[in-house]
Amino acid sequence: MPRTAETGPHSQTLSRGIRALEILAEARTPLTIAELSAQLDVHRSIAYRIVRTLEDHALVTRDDSGRLQPGAGLAVLARSVSRDLQAAALPELGRLAAELRMTSFVALWDRTDCITLATVEPQHNGATLAQHPGTRHPLDRGGPGIAIQSALGRTEWEQRVPGVPYRREADESRVRGYALSHDEVIPGTASVAVPLLLPHHRPAALAVVYLSADAVDSAPIGAALRAAATRIASAVG
Repeated sequence: MPRTAETGPHSQTLSRGIRALEILAEARTPLTIAELSAQLDVHRSIAYRIVRTLEDHALVTRDDSGRLQPGAGLAVLARSVSRDLQAAALPELGRLAAELRMTSFVALWDRTDCITLATVEPQHNGATLAQHPGTRHPLDRGGPGIAIQSALGRTEWEQRVPGVPYRREADESRVRGYALSHDEVIPGTASVAVPLLLPHHRPAALAVVYLSADAVDSAPIGAALRAAATRIASAVG
C-alpha cells in the first residue's frame, strides 16, 4: 500500500473510486463498465463493485442503455466547495461570458494542478469552449497557473511549490497586469487570466478561454477580468 511521510497509508479502494469519478467527469460521453474498467486498469468485476458503491451514494448513474455518467450527488458535493467564492463568482462569470462572448471560469490552485471551480459559457450560436467544473490541468501550463504564480512572486513560489518551476511569463504578467497563454492546455485555444487572492482561500485565478484563431485585443479583456476579480473579492469579504 502506498505511503508518504505526510499522508501515511493510502486506501487503494477509495483511490480507485475517486479516479472512477474523475474519468466519468472527463469523458465526453457516458462510458460502459468495460470502458471504465479499462481506464482504471482493473478487472470488470472490481469496476462493477466500485460503480455499485458510487451508485448507492448517487455519485454515478446509468442512462437508458446502461452506460455510466456522473450522478446528481456530485452536484450537491460541488456546491459546498468554496461556497462563498462560488456564490460571489458566478454572477461575475455570467457577466464576463456575456460581454466578452468567451467561456469564463475560476480555477483554484490544488497542489501541482489548477482545478476549475466554476464556469459559465456564453449564450450565443457561435462555437464555444467547454470548461467543466472539476477539470484539471498542470499548474505550470496555461493562463491561470501563470496568474497564480505572478501573484505570489518568484521567492514565495519557490518556497511553497519547489517541484513546479516558476515561469518567466509570471514576471511579465506582474508588469502587464494579466497573464496570457496560447496552445498550452488545449491545442488551438488561448487564455487570459488574473490572480484571485481571497482570505481563507488558496490562491486562485479568474480567466477566460477562447479559440487561438480569434483575433482579440487582450488589454480590455485583462481590464475586465481585473475589475471582476475586485468585485468578487469585495463580495467574499
